[in-house]
Amino acid sequence: MRRTALLAASAALVAGALAWPADAAPSAPAAFAHPGVTVSKSQLDFTRSKVNAGAQPWKGAFDQMMATKYADLNRTPKPRAVVECGSYSNPDLGCTDEREDAIAAYTHALAWYLTRDERHARKAIELMDAWSTVIRDHTNSNAPLQTGWAGSSWPKAAEIIKYTYTGTWANSGRFATMLRTVYLPEIINGSNSNGNWELSMMEAAVGISVFLEDKASYDKAMAKFRTRTAAYVYLESDGALPKTVPSQNLNTRDKIVKYWQGQSTFVNGLSQETCRDFTHTGYGLSAVSHVAETSRIQGQDLYGTDVGERLRHGLGFHAKYQLGAGAEGRLCGGSLKLGLGPVTEVGHNALANRLGHAMTNTGTLTLRGRPAGSNNLFVAWETLTHGDNPA
Repeated sequence: MRRTALLAASAALVAGALAWPADAAPSAPAAFAHPGVTVSKSQLDFTRSKVNAGAQPWKGAFDQMMATKYADLNRTPKPRAVVECGSYSNPDLGCTDEREDAIAAYTHALAWYLTRDERHARKAIELMDAWSTVIRDHTNSNAPLQTGWAGSSWPKAAEIIKYTYTGTWANSGRFATMLRTVYLPEIINGSNSNGNWELSMMEAAVGISVFLEDKASYDKAMAKFRTRTAAYVYLESDGALPKTVPSQNLNTRDKIVKYWQGQSTFVNGLSQETCRDFTHTGYGLSAVSHVAETSRIQGQDLYGTDVGERLRHGLGFHAKYQLGAGAEGRLCGGSLKLGLGPVTEVGHNALANRLGHAMTNTGTLTLRGRPAGSNNLFVAWETLTHGDNPA
């Protein structure tokens, strides 16, 4: 009897590692939509109309963005040939400079589109050109994550400039080469670290693939994204244990519990990093929402699949505790490290506003956090671009 139970448990673990949703086959579009990384032209047009009308929350979000260092027209780019990032960016040899220049390029691209002030388009181009001239590599232990973070912002900026700016971007081809040769090889094969790493890396890989119109890389990144998302947020339909990524060989219950930060009770919306802290969990959930939004723009709406369900439950679960609910003893030993960050706007808009899901806690937290700013890594200005945006 004991042997039978062990065999059944082993079979369940294998199924959890290999199971793939029937609707999961990723497929690059026949023709990529541009601008099409996280934010579409129709979304930008909606935002522009609201900002120009002085409507809230968009005008307040725009004013907030324009008051930051990222929108400074006097910003001087600080490119490096080799960006060296250790654990927690220590050492920080170009790490902060790269991420912030990439966010600044996206900020100026947005400012250009919303104001039609060409100075912002030229500044975005200056930032992108500076880095594409110089950078050759990322090194040290955080290189894959750093590449994912910066690589998530660069294509968002590039998409807006290349496809909406009527002026000249003479070096757009060199920028594309930078993304293809410096960024994509570092991230496309994924990571077996904590889940937020691979999710951020796949966000960058998907965005870069859209800009490069690289269908093979798009499909590869999207497949890894689907597998990792299923292994990052638990749903009760997964069974007794969370799904796993096959390459990590989490083939026993003890290994899975250890990887889930010691958490042994699994409930809808729990993340692989919940018991680590909400900040890293927020990185992962944000990346899920960004890839889902890009996929929707490109013609494959993942919000109606398990991706949307995991994002909906993941946001709601963590919003509840971020709003002040006490942790039960079965959750992370009754102690939580909060700090979810400005990561709810994209998912809330897609799932609550577009699809009509009741997301009370997420909605409350979203409104409380408006206007959502930047986490200074790869998230920026999402009340402005996605808050209550029907496009």
